Amino acid sequence: MTTRAVLWDLGNVLIDWSPRRLYEKLFRTSQEVDHFLSEVCTMDWHAEHDRGVPMAQNREPLIEAHPHLEDAIRAWETGFDGMVDGTVPGTAETMDALARQGVPQYALTNLPSEWVEPVNRLYPSMRHMRDVIVSAHEGVIKPERKIYEITAARLPHDPHEVLFFDDRDSNVQAARDFGFDAELFTGADSLRQALSGRGLLTHA
Repeated sequence: MTTRAVLWDLGNVLIDWSPRRLYEKLFRTSQEVDHFLSEVCTMDWHAEHDRGVPMAQNREPLIEAHPHLEDAIRAWETGFDGMVDGTVPGTAETMDALARQGVPQYALTNLPSEWVEPVNRLYPSMRHMRDVIVSAHEGVIKPERKIYEITAARLPHDPHEVLFFDDRDSNVQAARDFGFDAELFTGADSLRQALSGRGLLTHA
């Protein structure tokens, strides 16, 4: 099997993303942060943004239910810069090395439409992506099979020729089930090992 291209997840593979990072600055105690992220702006709630539901629409019921938290709820959209802290160590450098070697790179990300511009602005490595499949634009998220069908149709490679990295095992398994070569992202060392083992990375 010949590997010809790399497909990247973005969150916590390239982008060091944690909503907690923002809300620790907005609330006084860790208990307040815990409550907000587990009971108000939850990851299940956020998943609807990844599916394409506009943040302005999705936050209205929360604001009605928690009017004293309106500013914090609105900050979920406007505070993206405060949720991120640069790149995950080693990934951007690896993307640069692959680009120098002419390896085609693409991205498949669960991402709200509102955050596409900030990601492109804050992360220069996005310039290496020949195409980016954004869940919010497609109305479907990983690990649902449909998004892998869309990705396969967009990429000029057979799925088995594409190595996909994601930090969630469910997404990796779904990609494998569809036919992609996929690896769970656990850090720079295993990343480079996986790429080198497939002959894609000869110089780190």
